[in-house]
This record gives sequence, C-alpha cells and structure tokens, in this order.
Amino acid sequence: MKQDTKAARTVLPDSRLRPLAGRHNPHLKELRLAFRRGELTAQGECAIEGVKLVEEALRSGQRLTSVFFSEAARPLAEKLLLQLNARTETRILPNALFNSIVPSDAPQGVAALIKVRGFSAIQIMERLQSGPVVVAAGLQDPGNLGTLFRSAEAFGAAGIFLTEGTVSPYNPKVLRGSAGSIFRLPFLQLASGELIALLRQHGARLLATSSHKGTPLPEVSWTLPLAIFIGNEGAGLPRDLIHQMQETIVIPQAAQVESLNAGVAASIVLYEAARNRKDSSQFSGPSSQ
Repeated sequence: MKQDTKAARTVLPDSRLRPLAGRHNPHLKELRLAFRRGELTAQGECAIEGVKLVEEALRSGQRLTSVFFSEAARPLAEKLLLQLNARTETRILPNALFNSIVPSDAPQGVAALIKVRGFSAIQIMERLQSGPVVVAAGLQDPGNLGTLFRSAEAFGAAGIFLTEGTVSPYNPKVLRGSAGSIFRLPFLQLASGELIALLRQHGARLLATSSHKGTPLPEVSWTLPLAIFIGNEGAGLPRDLIHQMQETIVIPQAAQVESLNAGVAASIVLYEAARNRKDSSQFSGPSSQ
C-alpha cells in the first residue's frame, strides 16, 4: 500500500511536466521578453525566477499562470508541483535553453509567469493610519528598490508609490532583492503631481530625506499620516518636489562619509518611524518563545 502511494506521488507530477524544446515557442517568447524588459507582459504577467521567489509567490497567494523547469531541476519540479494549482501550466526545458532565457548567472532551474495583484491609490490611502507611505521618486538602482520593498514591509509601511524616473518594480533584480515583500506590500506607479495632490487631500505630511541638512532623525515627529520621499541615488529629490515638502530629515553620520546607500538610508528611516509609533512593540525583535 505504501509503495502504491509513493508511485502515485511520483507519476502524477511527471505527467504534468510537458516538454518544451522550441526556442520560438510563444510561451518562451513571453518569458524571455518579460525578463529582458523588466515590465509586465501584455497579459499583465510578471517574470520571476529562483526557488525562493517562486516559493514566496506561492506563500503570498499570487497566481502563477506558467512555471518552467530545467531538465536538471526535475527533483525540484516534483516537489513544487505538489504546491501548484492544477490549472497552472508546467513545462520542462533543456538545460541550455532554460539557462539562455533567465537573467541569473547561477540559474536554479525554475522560473514562472505570475499574474500580479494590483492595488489602487485609494486602497493604499486607506492604510495611512497603519504606517507611513514610502515614495520612491527617481530611485534607479534595482537593488535599492528591492531593499526598499523589503524594509517597508518589515517596518510596517502602508505601501509604496513609485513616481516617474524610478526603476520598474518588475525588474528581475528588484523582484529578487525584495525577497517576496513585493508580493505582499501594496504598491502603485503614479505621477508625482497626482500623488502629491492625493497625499495632501488625505492630510499626509510630506517628508524628504537628505544626506546633507535637515531635521536630525531623533528629532523628527513620526505622527501619522505621513509620506516619506526617497530620491535619486546621486541627485536626490528633484527641486520641484523638494519645494513641496513640509520637512527635510537627515540621518546623523560621520562628517567624512558623503552619503549612505539609498536602500540603507531608507531602511534606517523606516525603522526609526516604526520604533517611535505607539504600536512599536510589534517591531521589538524576534519572539523569545
């Protein structure tokens, strides 16, 4: 009886793995294009790769429409197939073909197209009393934006807005750097003019981060509702945005250090905001249990 059960578990996943060898297959073209452009496909799908990111997408309730495995990753495929919806298309590719499509230098043998859950500006605004919103205004390094997503979720941000000039949230490096937070934290791409009008309408204070001068971090009031603007890595916030901010804040640091990495600076600011909120007990560290 035990042998029959084991056989069923191994045969069933294999039966769902359809071979795909043609480089010009429409499904592979979609996957390749999504990775190359770092944007959503015409069907609103996003390309992800790697075991952790695929598992995080599943854990976060994202809808995976197609999953691709390399031939070398058959043991991994048998494990993941048990977690996939029966309607999810699953394909297995020759190793060389799979490796030529994914952007990673060390492919793990799994990639997927997922239907990204969308949020409206109003949905994010409704969360303003739960934590600050973060605005990525011209952030161009995908690693920094990925870190911003991860820290924003860790420290209870209400959501993230991405204004013009900011790297796409669907860039493979952003997705990987977010470590799955991008699947759970509400975010929206929105023009800065429209966003500022909306934030003012909802009574949010507008804070700009600066590496040079402003209110030192320990002296900042973190009363909600609040919007924290993170500017471009080199140039900071555009001048027209700076003029619309109500306060500029600065992280005290050694004089010989010109500035902090944008992702690191944003993480410090978000931690300080969380620590000073009334509900900061939830950010006090790992449970002792």
